[in-house]
Amino acid sequence: MKKPKDKISTKNALFKSGREILNLLPLLFSMLMLIGLISLIPKSLYLKLFNDNFLDPVIGAIIGSISVGNPVTSYILGGEMFLQGISLIVITAFIVTWVTVGIIQLPLEIKTFGKKFAITRNILSFLIAIIVSILVVLTYNFI
Repeated sequence: MKKPKDKISTKNALFKSGREILNLLPLLFSMLMLIGLISLIPKSLYLKLFNDNFLDPVIGAIIGSISVGNPVTSYILGGEMFLQGISLIVITAFIVTWVTVGIIQLPLEIKTFGKKFAITRNILSFLIAIIVSILVVLTYNFI
């Protein structure tokens, strides 16, 4: 008697899984498009932006703060940036702010959580991202 119930459960699970995959397709497509755009940016632009000085993680954090995204996309973009010759400190600052700081979504966050909380959270996330990027590189070089 349990077999019909198992077949129904299996069909439901397959249906839900298929629906989730279809829901992920736009994200996967946009991720591939972003990767393509990153690879089109000439290395000379990166060399102008990042001069291996103390402002590099700040610039990376600013770019990440403006271009908000999700963690999966950030890792792929970080890998592409690394292949383009961008330093690990910039990539780390970019990835952390990409996920934690949201300039674009700040109005919605202010409306939802209040102005003081939203601004404080974003500023702290920005500063912590820079500290984390420095610590990651120091740890990487130590190992």
